[in-house]
Amino acid sequence: MSPRGFCVGTPRWPALPGLRWLLGLLLGLQAAHCPAFFLPGLAPVNFCEANRETASCKSSVALYVNRLDSVESVLPYEYNTFDFCQDYGKKSPSENLGQILFGEQITSSPYKFSFNKTETCIKVCEKSYDIANEDQKKKLAFLKKGIQLNYQHHWIIDNMPVIWCRDMEDGKKYCTPGFPIGCFITKRGTPKNACIMSSEFNKNNTFYLFNHVTITITYHRDSETNWSVARLVAARVDPKSYKHSDENCVTCNGPPMEIPGEYTDKLTITYTYSVKFEENKNIKWASRWDYVLESIPHTNIQWFSIMNSFVIVFFLSGMVAIIILRTLHRDITIYNLNASEDAQEEFGWKLVHGDVFRPPRNGMLLSVFLGQGTQILIMMFITLFLACLGFLSPANRGALMTCTIVLWALLGTPAGYVSAKMYKTFKGVEWKTNFLLTALFCPGIIFADFFIMNLILWAEGSSAAMSFRTLIGILAMWFGISVPLTYIGAYFGSKKKQFRCPVHTNQIPRVVPQQTFFRKPLLGIIIGGILPFGCIFIQLLLILNSIWSHQIYFMFGFLSLVFIIFLITCSEATVLLCYFHLCAEDYHWWWRAFFTSSFTAVYLFMYAVYYFFAKLQIAGIASTILYFGYTLIMVLIFFLFTGTVGFFSCFWFVTKIYSVVIVD
Repeated sequence: MSPRGFCVGTPRWPALPGLRWLLGLLLGLQAAHCPAFFLPGLAPVNFCEANRETASCKSSVALYVNRLDSVESVLPYEYNTFDFCQDYGKKSPSENLGQILFGEQITSSPYKFSFNKTETCIKVCEKSYDIANEDQKKKLAFLKKGIQLNYQHHWIIDNMPVIWCRDMEDGKKYCTPGFPIGCFITKRGTPKNACIMSSEFNKNNTFYLFNHVTITITYHRDSETNWSVARLVAARVDPKSYKHSDENCVTCNGPPMEIPGEYTDKLTITYTYSVKFEENKNIKWASRWDYVLESIPHTNIQWFSIMNSFVIVFFLSGMVAIIILRTLHRDITIYNLNASEDAQEEFGWKLVHGDVFRPPRNGMLLSVFLGQGTQILIMMFITLFLACLGFLSPANRGALMTCTIVLWALLGTPAGYVSAKMYKTFKGVEWKTNFLLTALFCPGIIFADFFIMNLILWAEGSSAAMSFRTLIGILAMWFGISVPLTYIGAYFGSKKKQFRCPVHTNQIPRVVPQQTFFRKPLLGIIIGGILPFGCIFIQLLLILNSIWSHQIYFMFGFLSLVFIIFLITCSEATVLLCYFHLCAEDYHWWWRAFFTSSFTAVYLFMYAVYYFFAKLQIAGIASTILYFGYTLIMVLIFFLFTGTVGFFSCFWFVTKIYSVVIVD
């Protein structure tokens, strides 16, 4: 039976530590440095020496290469685009939909190792560039552009990312699941990116290529199962730059491999590697991802995020409790005790009881937003639950995006039902039009945005550009699964009995009195989105780092807890502001309830703009358009589900308070 779970600092935990970790987090019993998660369905691969190879253990260690990306560009590129050494009999493992959408292009490489066999300075291939040859000139120029934009290799050994670690100026070690193509010294002599790792990189306007790698593979032998076989538990790389003077007899020492900025001669680049194996008796296969995650300083930030969110939600909960337990209870008691007295004058929120359930304007559009928001909200809950169990861990590449898209397609029924039900509540009769808008409007906007982004990726030759076949597959999921399920939900939602309002609606609308500046709807909406955004801005930073700075995000337990607190904050902020407006005799609460919490999406967009200019170094018009194009998709999704949460919280609140008062 293979080991299945791991937990940094507490490897003694049994199976399903991800679920236990979440429960422990909620109870406050687990140490802050334990980012455990479950890896179901991943069986270990056994390795042994060549003379002991059997059907149950392998002697060859394959190195796979993934697409290259950069923090200075949104455009990922396939490995072979940069004219590196290729495996002409290349094999590519099957890719899921999530990997395709993220532009991952995993393929085999010419780097082949034999288990537990140390090799030094092995020649892989040789590349020659003649400036007189236009094709070779373009390849060299593209390689230099990749170095200048700090593109990173992403290598994989036994489903583990190969880690590159370097010492920083503050004495700490910084590790990343990728290493640069090379480094570039600007015309002013300023070292850029990885150039600070060596004092030999000192020539102005010069590119230094890392054409040699030293790979250290760590393995573990388990004496309790079979001491003759081993399992790989770590892989690290140390990139070097060497100018091989004799391509027939490489020595892997000497001056670095320089490529002048203005190169007008022939150039030959020789790629080499060294590999060594080390045994480690302490690291077991079940905890082998610890070395990947131990260098990521998320935990302390996560606890600060949790405490920040708790403070906000306690503050709001206190205000809501005061209103409900004191003010509202007192108002309802006074109204009901004096309901039979003719002299009793109505005031405040009871004064608008005859208009509070008057259908809103553009009820069709509001019901469509609510249906789509419900679909997204349920999708997020299920996705986070599966992520906490470890099914969507970093070891399962692309699983998170694949799960999200499949769940969205399968959850068309709740979207259609909620949309049709609310549309009927708003006195609507064209339920078929409502169904078509629910199934096509918001998804159509997202698909159109995504299609435009894909055209840009295709024009730039990026590996993230989806093929026509993949686009057809996505459209088939949309129209073949989501649309029919939405129709089923809309059909049953339209056949349900109409919502019965707790109070009678007057035929003539009441005139809303002139509101003060502080009770203006727009000001309330702007204020309503601040507190929910304050709950998530730290998590948002980590998520944006994961997307655009290519960092690994793995603490789904923290994310789930913050997500729940965020939903509570959205609900309470909307209810609080709704009560204030009703007391001011403003009964137009339907759209305001939706916009109060959904305005958090505006703050999300503003934060994304700040992140683009303050945190990223993205250059180029195409990358800028892609960044904001994908950001708009995130903002729209955020707008829909946050608005839905606020609306239904306010809907429940209004229905509840008007159902307990006695109205003549």
